[in-house]
Amino acid sequence: MQTFNQKFLRLALSSLFSGVVGLTSLTGFAATELNVCAGENEMPFSNSRLEGFENRIAELVGKALNRKVNYVFWKDARLIVRDNLDKNKCDLIIAVDSTDPRVLKTQPYYKSSYVFITREDRGIDISSWNDELLKERNFRIGVLTDSPGKVMLLQINRFDDMFDYFSEKQRYQSTRNKYVRVDPLEVMNDVGSGYIHAAMLWGPEVSRYIKQSPVPLKVEIVKDDAKKANGQPVPMHYEVAMGVRKDDVELQAELDRVIAEKRDEIEAILKNEGIPLLPITTQHSRK
Repeated sequence: MQTFNQKFLRLALSSLFSGVVGLTSLTGFAATELNVCAGENEMPFSNSRLEGFENRIAELVGKALNRKVNYVFWKDARLIVRDNLDKNKCDLIIAVDSTDPRVLKTQPYYKSSYVFITREDRGIDISSWNDELLKERNFRIGVLTDSPGKVMLLQINRFDDMFDYFSEKQRYQSTRNKYVRVDPLEVMNDVGSGYIHAAMLWGPEVSRYIKQSPVPLKVEIVKDDAKKANGQPVPMHYEVAMGVRKDDVELQAELDRVIAEKRDEIEAILKNEGIPLLPITTQHSRK
């Protein structure tokens, strides 16, 4: 989950995958304008109609800094840092993994998790990748292919069983050197229709849709105990920060101040979205 690898998040999140905010205007009015580089079609994070929860956070940041918000939209999540942040088109990524080495991070402003999603009426009980049910070949589980879910399906020898499903979701396009977006809503709907038994998705990318689902869904936070065969952990819980260019310590400090002052308002946006929130407990290097 580097940019939200979920995203990400998922990478992400997916993941996990989100907006970019800049304090230096493309036209040079640094004191009055706030440039936001956001996903054009990356709901529920952001879109060109400004319907995402990260659009709301960006507007909150702009208001707190008394700067007008402008948007520059991207279409390829892999290139946010290289083609936008590092080339001074935008100055801040609104959501990054708090361990992302490519950027200078603010303090984390929320922590969330991947979730298992099942139909309530199916009585499926899973909360960990150690659960034996996930290893059964006839148990169909959907994940996004650039997420920890893919890593764990490979670890339990289930990826090949679900390969046709992943190909279908990607419209049979190769992801080699190419960004192919799979809508998390589509995967969640496959749970609701019974096409698959379960899905594992980054909580922030699917919480809105779970609330809106006409089919009652069961949501379980994934335990953070997943490991590869060699014992290396595969994290399921992530802290989310804002990211700036590595030399932009002044902007980092301004944003840390906004996060501290507007924490309750930011949390209200996240809770309204239905995002599962966990306590921020760890300390990461912010360099």
